[in-house]
Amino acid sequence: MAGDLIAFQESDIRRTFHDGEWWFAVEDVVQALTDSVNAKDYIKKMRKRDPELNFNWGTICPPLAMIAKDGKKRQILCANIRGIFRIIQSIPSPKAEPFKQWLAKVGYERIQETIDPEQSIDRARDNWLKLGRSEKWVQQRMSGQETRNKLTDYWKESGVNEQDEFAALTNIIHQEWAGLTVKQHKTLKNLKAQNLRDHMSEAELIFTALAELSTRQIAESEQAKGFTKNAVAGKKGGKIAKNARKELEAKTGKSVVTGENFLPPAKNKKALNDTGKVETKI
Repeated sequence: MAGDLIAFQESDIRRTFHDGEWWFAVEDVVQALTDSVNAKDYIKKMRKRDPELNFNWGTICPPLAMIAKDGKKRQILCANIRGIFRIIQSIPSPKAEPFKQWLAKVGYERIQETIDPEQSIDRARDNWLKLGRSEKWVQQRMSGQETRNKLTDYWKESGVNEQDEFAALTNIIHQEWAGLTVKQHKTLKNLKAQNLRDHMSEAELIFTALAELSTRQIAESEQAKGFTKNAVAGKKGGKIAKNARKELEAKTGKSVVTGENFLPPAKNKKALNDTGKVETKI
């Protein structure tokens, strides 16, 4: 099951790919359409005034594993495109029609990506550029993703449990090279449901890739099998990147791991510009 954030106008909407289709966090959709102070209260009132929707609520909105707003993975009520269309019927909002068009476009894009996976890569690149990332940053982000994919492919082949153990191994590598767990790094950057790598500086991306590349090559040379052996390789790979990080920091006097991010100005006072430098927002 894969998940991410997708933007509708000024709102971020969580989604997860499940059973061959996208499912969207109902709370996020309601928030985007209504600008309600409390989306959960709005949902309760909406269900009361629409008995048919309320009766079928459990079928339309099953709980799926997704990152909650506190940054932890929880069961979140989600609906597929068909279910979201039904919910929209009960929301009097001028955003309803634009949202329907947006939702239809999202669904169509997924179908096209299934037919031609390269389109998803091109679309990710275009989205990052639209968000103000530099060509250099995008290139590093995509290169790092390729390195990550090769590592996870090795884990799958070596008997690592994808759902339960991938995150633990990732955390071991990250803590070793960065000196912080993934959660601590996200907290430092003031992130919640956002993808940490999407808010890394160029240097952070490079050292993450170095740690994961080193981990894979060590695991391959040692023929690591299972979680425990791969965890040992992860510590060794992370240490290589840590040593390189410390050497660079000693030469420059600057920390590689920072709290800066690419969040919109309204959410933070300091952000990275497209060159990876700190830009103060007033």
